[in-house]
Amino acid sequence: MDSQLPPSQRVVVTGLGAVASLGHDVDTFWSSLLAGKCGIERVTHFDPTDFACQIGAEVRDWQPEQHMDPKEARRNDRYTQLGFVTAKQAIKDSGLEMAKEDGDRVGVLIGSGIGGMWTYESQLKNLFERGPRKVSPFTIPSLIGNMCSGLVAIDLGARGPNFGIVSACATATHALGEAMHMIRRGDADVMIAGGAEATITPFAYASFCSMKAMSTRNDDPQHASRPFDLGRDGFVMGEGAGILVLESLAHAQARGARIYCELAGYAASCDAHHITMPDPEGKGLSLAMRRALQSAGVAPENVDYINAHGTSTPYNDKFETLAIKKVFGDHARQLAISSTKSMTGHLLGAAGGIESVVCVKTIQTAQIAPTINLSEPDPECDLDYVPNAKRNAEVKVVLSNNLGFGGQNASMVFKKL
Repeated sequence: MDSQLPPSQRVVVTGLGAVASLGHDVDTFWSSLLAGKCGIERVTHFDPTDFACQIGAEVRDWQPEQHMDPKEARRNDRYTQLGFVTAKQAIKDSGLEMAKEDGDRVGVLIGSGIGGMWTYESQLKNLFERGPRKVSPFTIPSLIGNMCSGLVAIDLGARGPNFGIVSACATATHALGEAMHMIRRGDADVMIAGGAEATITPFAYASFCSMKAMSTRNDDPQHASRPFDLGRDGFVMGEGAGILVLESLAHAQARGARIYCELAGYAASCDAHHITMPDPEGKGLSLAMRRALQSAGVAPENVDYINAHGTSTPYNDKFETLAIKKVFGDHARQLAISSTKSMTGHLLGAAGGIESVVCVKTIQTAQIAPTINLSEPDPECDLDYVPNAKRNAEVKVVLSNNLGFGGQNASMVFKKL
């Protein structure tokens, strides 16, 4: 697949939405990233004193009822609130007017790696402390991982393809890639796609802490997420949502839409190696990157920038670096690579959504967000990770990677039109 596809099968990005610790809108989020700001602080959603990890990238000062119907806000989990508001942002940014659209040709595919964790915990507490009759009738609709897609579709009147994808930290990238395929197949003209996650909760923290996966740099939260640095000691949880409006090029041109760039390629693979640890030879991720480039009709040497998965865990950063070297050969040392998780934390199932916004803004603004906290590079992570300060550079082709528990890998390619 490449740009020789007819306009009806080429997929472009026309709208962006982002809510994260660094901002409740795309412009604030992007300017914070370029400034190298870090959204990680001590957790306030609950008392973290007894937890090994006590820090996170929370969406602070969040008042969902200011952005959506208060009744709907109360009925839905925090992840759905974040995703719904972010989707509305993206739709507004795209200029899409549903009154002029055929609702049968508009779909929604917003994933969540874990779903309604806030609901799960609060309603279990009701069950154990107050009895079964005190469990909310909205519990199941609120906690399931497809509800954000459903709520957005109800609001829009979008009757096209609609479901949720669950593939751990690769969720949003899979959602965007599958949405791209739906447009290419002719199943829809427009897809609202991405991911939302809200798992800064006691049970989620206890679970990840027991795996020893999270940073314990509690006395220095601003420097805790340090991808590719020798002193990295685990990931830091983030929350939020990143959602894109995708359209066929023909549809976008017909309505005179502003087009950011093209989503030109996507691929998925599996390590088939271990439930949590990436393949130490980077075989699965290498396969995903190669196939994504083939899907886009892009040679490895034409890629300018990679937004890395870069979780700040000992294994991931080393093995992702190895996979990049395998795919790009000598060109790997010419690439600009950064992990914006150093500033946003790890949004789990929403990571690929928020990082896709980063990829699109990188192409649009000709600016590359840095990897902050990179003070002593790991000798096994020896590529150009755009350390500590933004970089001005013309960027025509971007690759984005995301990996998930279960050995899931997903890569996407964005191209300047």
